[in-house]
Amino acid sequence: MKSKILFLLFVALLCIQGSLRGQDTIPKYKSHAGWVSLGGRSTLSLFDSDGKGIGTGGQFRVQLSNRVNTDWFADYISINVNDKVRSEYIHIGWSVLYYVFNNRQHPKIVQPYIVAGHCFDYNKKTVLLQPGINKDRWGSAVQAGIGSHFNLTERFDISLTCQYMIHLTNELEVEDDGTTVDIVEHKNSSLEGHLLTTVSLNYKIAKLWKK
Repeated sequence: MKSKILFLLFVALLCIQGSLRGQDTIPKYKSHAGWVSLGGRSTLSLFDSDGKGIGTGGQFRVQLSNRVNTDWFADYISINVNDKVRSEYIHIGWSVLYYVFNNRQHPKIVQPYIVAGHCFDYNKKTVLLQPGINKDRWGSAVQAGIGSHFNLTERFDISLTCQYMIHLTNELEVEDDGTTVDIVEHKNSSLEGHLLTTVSLNYKIAKLWKK
């Protein structure tokens, strides 16, 4: 279902991009600060203690300078833990993107960046056969990694980001002795996390300020 949603989003953005192809160039400003982009995203979670999972979300960007951009995002990720527990994550946060190369001609077709940020992190675990057995917690997390924009036009890009997220909070763990399944909360933060690989589709919609 999630892959179908992402595919439909991709087709919709391609249709928008195609319909606006004649006006898909942007004026040549000395500074690219102020551009706002909207986009959809899909995130693959790996190396989590729960296992691997995939999720969907959305984001918008506000560019602060030629070499600094910001992402403001929300993700929902669901992980099936050994077909016994459903682990759901919600991430709401922000990241700063620093472009590695100072492009005189903007944008380049391939535009790599370093990324780091913070988010609010929600996790809920539910025993599948006994939904009444569940626990949830709120916390925060930090993330850092690398990525790149692939600029198909001056307004439309596909971005690939790979970053590791560390949870700064107590973790919920699944305990399974073979006969019963329970969910317990660690009393101390273990700085556990997961590797997140995100593919997003983004379109520049407006320039908030000009220099």
